[in-house]
Amino acid sequence: MLEEIRIRGLGVIEESVLELGPGFTAITGETGAGKTMVVTALGLLLGARADAGSVRTGARAARVEGLVRVAHGAAWADGLTAEVDKVGGEIDDGALVVARQISAEGRSRAFVGGASCPVGALAALIDPLVAVHGQSDQHRLLQPAAQRENLDRFAGPDAAAARAEYAVGFRRLRETERELTEVVESARERAREADLLRFGLVEVEAVAPRAGEEDELAAEESRLGYADTLRAAAEQAREALSAEESGPDALGAVSAARRLLDGVREHDPEVAGLADRLAEVSYLLADVAADVASYAAGIDTDPARLAAVSERRAALTALTRKYGDTLEEVLAWAEAGAARLNDLDGTDERIEELRGRREELRSSLAGTAARLSAIRTEAAGRLGAVVTEELTALAMPHAAVTVRVTQLDGEDGLPVEGRTLRFGPSGVDEVELLLAANPGAEPRPLGKGASGGELSRVMLAVEVALAASNPVPTFVFDEVDAGVGGKAAVEVGRRLSILARHAQVLVVTHLPQVAAFADQHVVVRKSSDGTVTTSGLSTLDDASRVRELSRMLAGLEDSDTALAHAEELLATAQESRPV
Repeated sequence: MLEEIRIRGLGVIEESVLELGPGFTAITGETGAGKTMVVTALGLLLGARADAGSVRTGARAARVEGLVRVAHGAAWADGLTAEVDKVGGEIDDGALVVARQISAEGRSRAFVGGASCPVGALAALIDPLVAVHGQSDQHRLLQPAAQRENLDRFAGPDAAAARAEYAVGFRRLRETERELTEVVESARERAREADLLRFGLVEVEAVAPRAGEEDELAAEESRLGYADTLRAAAEQAREALSAEESGPDALGAVSAARRLLDGVREHDPEVAGLADRLAEVSYLLADVAADVASYAAGIDTDPARLAAVSERRAALTALTRKYGDTLEEVLAWAEAGAARLNDLDGTDERIEELRGRREELRSSLAGTAARLSAIRTEAAGRLGAVVTEELTALAMPHAAVTVRVTQLDGEDGLPVEGRTLRFGPSGVDEVELLLAANPGAEPRPLGKGASGGELSRVMLAVEVALAASNPVPTFVFDEVDAGVGGKAAVEVGRRLSILARHAQVLVVTHLPQVAAFADQHVVVRKSSDGTVTTSGLSTLDDASRVRELSRMLAGLEDSDTALAHAEELLATAQESRPV
């Protein structure tokens, strides 16, 4: 729950701290004192749009801090802890500090547990913890989506499980339909792509390249193209090494030198070593001369082979020009192309597969939708009865609320119990709250059959009905008792105190009958020095509370009659509050 709200530089509030406790807290004050600034501050923590105009005149920035007490074991505690860890914040001894700051230029920053984070992350973290209801939220109650959401909350875990299952099925169906549409619409493009791939693969298959073949062919082409030159060079080299006739050659020169040194080797060991080395050179020269002679004899001029090699290289070059820089890349393209062609050739089969899957998903989704609809229909009767009973306690004894669950036919809908029904992300049901304000009156939609005061009480009755199944720890009501007075206002206060048994309740109100039921009473007071107006928050003691109720009742704080009336109202309210 919220334990403290600290406001600085926001609107007419220079700096103030609102300490909150469990139960029902009433916030009152004269018109224009700045009561709604508390709700505005909470809105900023909930991610409301930053408005530089809300920064107090002369202030550099407005800042709102909230201290959230994290209750161990609460349904929302684990999720909150995980979100705080995600943004890099810390929960210190069960307390989490969240903050929002808006500069006078309109720049906005958010903080969670000491860590800076996006405003959206702050909103996602706080939104499940605080439910704000104001005059604009009454209009939200008129929206079919909000009414369906409230019914699902009232229906409990079974509805939540069915709705989650439906949401998964709906998402899978939409993904399948989207893929089917893409495959069907791209069939022509896929056919063209398949033809191009098929042509390329046939071309590659006809050439049948080998990895590394290009280098081998280049070497062979060079050898064949210079065969005569290679042969002449080899023959001349062989003649220089070992002449066939008695001409001078390398082998003869080395042999002569060896013989000269062999003749004197016994006179000097060093000369003997040199003679042995010349013997080795003589053997090597003889081997090289034989190899050169063999190479020269093996060179053959083959114009036909040269032409074949050149033609083969040209074919390989044509492939690398189209399908890759190297033969390895060409072969990789062919492998990938064959797999892609296999996929493209299976387009018709893919379309049939997707159509079959779509029908299976539609059938399964229809079953889930029927189950969810049955849960909602059963819960609708119970919710209508509970809200009607609450309205009786809210001085609307003759009013009756009916929760109507209907379905609309649609050509491309889901087949549910013999009907083809329109469907969406939340199922096939349209949910609408109907109000019959008087006996014999025809039930009408809330937006057409309820006044402002009646709508306020219906919204409160719905919240009380949902309190036991609603995990939200804090409710904020901003003058939702507008248009209500007299006995009805007393009952509004009593029902708010009942709601406060399950959650923390903050109420901005102008009705003393409502404020009298609060566990804690906070007043917003405005002061001015003639140039600057300032508002502050004060928690009232019993005596101050009586004076504030007196002001709210009669506009008089020191009238004995008004004070007596205020004391009586406070005592009566406190006695009738639920324990």
